[in-house]
This record gives sequence, C-alpha cells and structure tokens, in this order.
Amino acid sequence: MKKLRIKQVKSGIGRPIRQKRTLDALGLRKLNQTKEVDASPQVLGMIDKVKHLLVIEEVK
Repeated sequence: MKKLRIKQVKSGIGRPIRQKRTLDALGLRKLNQTKEVDASPQVLGMIDKVKHLLVIEEVK
C-alpha cells in the first residue's frame, strides 16, 4: 500500500468544526506537523476534505 506524507501548512482556526475534526483524525494538531499515513480510501477522502490546508507528497 502506498504511503503519503502530509504536512499541515495552514491553520485550522476559523475553519468549520468538521474540518478541524478531520485534521485531528489525521493526527495533525499543530502547524507544520508532518505525518506518514497509508493511502487507504478512507484517508484519501479525509485528505480531500482539507487539501487546502495541507501539502501532500508520496513516500517512495
């Protein structure tokens, strides 16, 4: 399964509560925090909802 490296580059302050909870579910709680996640359909859906707050890159 592919791995993705996601980094939060914009704040969740002032965003709808659903977007804040999605960031928490992805494990991103601070600005510039990075996580490596598996590219499952559930995670890809969460990333799609908050992609304007993230930078996404594929891990080799």
